[in-house]
Amino acid sequence: MSLHLGLAFDRTFPASFVLEVASRLDRHDDARLWLIEDCFHTAAQPLAAAALATTTRLNVGLGILPAVARNPAIAAMEIATLAELAPGRIIAGIGHGVQSWMGQMGVRPESPLTTLEEVTVAVKRLLAGEEVTTQGSVVSLDAVKLEAPPSQPVPVISGVRGPKSLALAGRVADGVLLAEPAAPSYVRWAHQHTRVGDRADDDFITAVYSPLCLTDDATQAHQLMAPWVAGQLADPNAGVAALPFAEELQARFADGGDAALVDMPHEWWTEIGPIGTLDDVMGHLGALADAGVDHVGLFPAPDVEVARRQLDQLDTLMAAQP
Repeated sequence: MSLHLGLAFDRTFPASFVLEVASRLDRHDDARLWLIEDCFHTAAQPLAAAALATTTRLNVGLGILPAVARNPAIAAMEIATLAELAPGRIIAGIGHGVQSWMGQMGVRPESPLTTLEEVTVAVKRLLAGEEVTTQGSVVSLDAVKLEAPPSQPVPVISGVRGPKSLALAGRVADGVLLAEPAAPSYVRWAHQHTRVGDRADDDFITAVYSPLCLTDDATQAHQLMAPWVAGQLADPNAGVAALPFAEELQARFADGGDAALVDMPHEWWTEIGPIGTLDDVMGHLGALADAGVDHVGLFPAPDVEVARRQLDQLDTLMAAQP
């Protein structure tokens, strides 16, 4: 198994907690901190600056920046600044953003696909040091060039879900970030749409978010996570639909609610996420690696004290990797 493991910083965490989390993760040679930017919580860019400036080897992923929340020239400036604070330690993620939130801010685009493509292409060209002049449907730049582009390349990945957006990412981005639930079956489905197998280079990044629930007893983990699975089934997305047992899972939930989820087949749980005993969690992570995943951002519980204990668990998982 060759995975880059890390922690996803929950949107409800106080901003100051990022310093503690970053310090803990910096103990490892190969740890990642993934920073969520959900409206209207903490902002990813200042959290990243704090985490990078106070660590020496921690890698940070921006996951994700809504495409329309910033002008692409400003987004590129901010990413380049982070990249110079810590060369080679930043991954930039850009996505559609939750459209209802974009509407609240008055920036909901007519075509999210066109917007994401134009923004991604412009940001990548600017980070590469190009002078960019373009007049698109959304992005308009006139001879814009960064005065201090990054000294090392910064991957720009797409935080997307559906087939059209995945195909777009395969054309213009350096990788994808798949939101939870990102089972191995969903990763394989996503790769069919990004056409990873057809690409000549091996640098296309696949990152996923997964909720971590590691316990000594698998049933306890299933009880803790059944409400989360129920929430996913109440508003199913592409990750849910890609599960090989999706219809059976929905039927089970419709008949028996959360209690029926607790008792679903063990192998369903180990497909859905890193949930259960250490063997269960490591088995899920190994399956993700086999499916072609490079990075896993593990979601802790939203409670700070529980998250602190889960940082200890992350230490265990990193030590257990072959």
